[in-house]
Amino acid sequence: MNFELTDDQKQLRDAVRAFARESLNDGLEQRDHDGTFPRAEWKKCAEFGLLGLPVPADFGGQGQDLVTTTIAMEALGWGCRDNGLVFSLNAQMWAVQMPLAHYGSDAQKREWLPKLVSGEAIGAHAITEPGAGSDVFSLSSRAERKAGGYVLNGQKTFATNAPVADVALVFANLQREGQSPVLTAFLVPRGAKGVTFGRPIPKMGLRSSPMGEVILEDCHVPESARLGPEGAGMRIFNSAMEWERACIFAGHLGAMERLLDDCIAYAKKRRQFGQPIAKFESVADRIADMKVAIEAGRYLLYKVGWLQGQGKNAVLEAAMAKLFVSEMHNKAALDALQLYGGYGYMKEYPIEREVRDALSGTLYSGTSEMQRKIIARCLGL
Repeated sequence: MNFELTDDQKQLRDAVRAFARESLNDGLEQRDHDGTFPRAEWKKCAEFGLLGLPVPADFGGQGQDLVTTTIAMEALGWGCRDNGLVFSLNAQMWAVQMPLAHYGSDAQKREWLPKLVSGEAIGAHAITEPGAGSDVFSLSSRAERKAGGYVLNGQKTFATNAPVADVALVFANLQREGQSPVLTAFLVPRGAKGVTFGRPIPKMGLRSSPMGEVILEDCHVPESARLGPEGAGMRIFNSAMEWERACIFAGHLGAMERLLDDCIAYAKKRRQFGQPIAKFESVADRIADMKVAIEAGRYLLYKVGWLQGQGKNAVLEAAMAKLFVSEMHNKAALDALQLYGGYGYMKEYPIEREVRDALSGTLYSGTSEMQRKIIARCLGL
């Protein structure tokens, strides 16, 4: 593996950083306070080409490899201080667009991918239920075959983008006569008979990323709405999580880099006891640890992208990358808060928002406990 960036990758990284810094941060404090979705900024990201990076050119994308896309998402995380926007963009890219690109029929891809890539439509991934989070084998949502299609019933929660989504990728257990239920995926558009996309659920952090319920009550969908064959739901879900655990956390890595830059600048400027606080060993040690975590996290994430690009299994590596980067982002945010002291606790400074936003990383895409379980299983334990 050669992690030296090509000239094209360097140009893309620099362009994304400049675009994000200049175009995506205005009004952030108010969006965070109100919990509003930045649709205008979403559209800017689509027009810049971010949503289409990993999507084949035949469907409106750029067909970039996963390492290059990871580099771009890291740059986005650095330049865009709206962590909620970065999260929502990634959630659509990896949990909706990539399953569509890999498992969708040609008709499904032509119907939805160009709209999702251009920002005309927004997608949500709906698998979590009130009684089934990490335990996806306990899903209670049901699908039944009917003439010409399926009828879906169930309640999904914590679905990112659901309140503003035009289509949801829904997972339900298909009931088959005389056989065990099999997890199956369906594309359910807003406006389909029997589906309700709920209002945003207020959250501690990532407040500009809307999250809500998708309620299915005798929801009729045609057979053409099924994504992949019957029973492919777990395979589709696992592949989406493998992509997400790597690429979505590139945004976290970028946010950690931004925190590092902010902390270095603050430590040089802030004076106590007659000298910059950067001169105090405890402060310098925190900053040094941030740098080590960023470099280690980058190699973990890039390795996952490289393995996936080679068509190799990356379940273990994706779980390790997700676990490490999410927990190190938490630590970096809390260290930044400690470094800023009382100022860091005040809403006047961005650090308290960074702490709130970082905490979610150990929960979504599988909790830290689940990542350790996956790692242990891969090791034969």
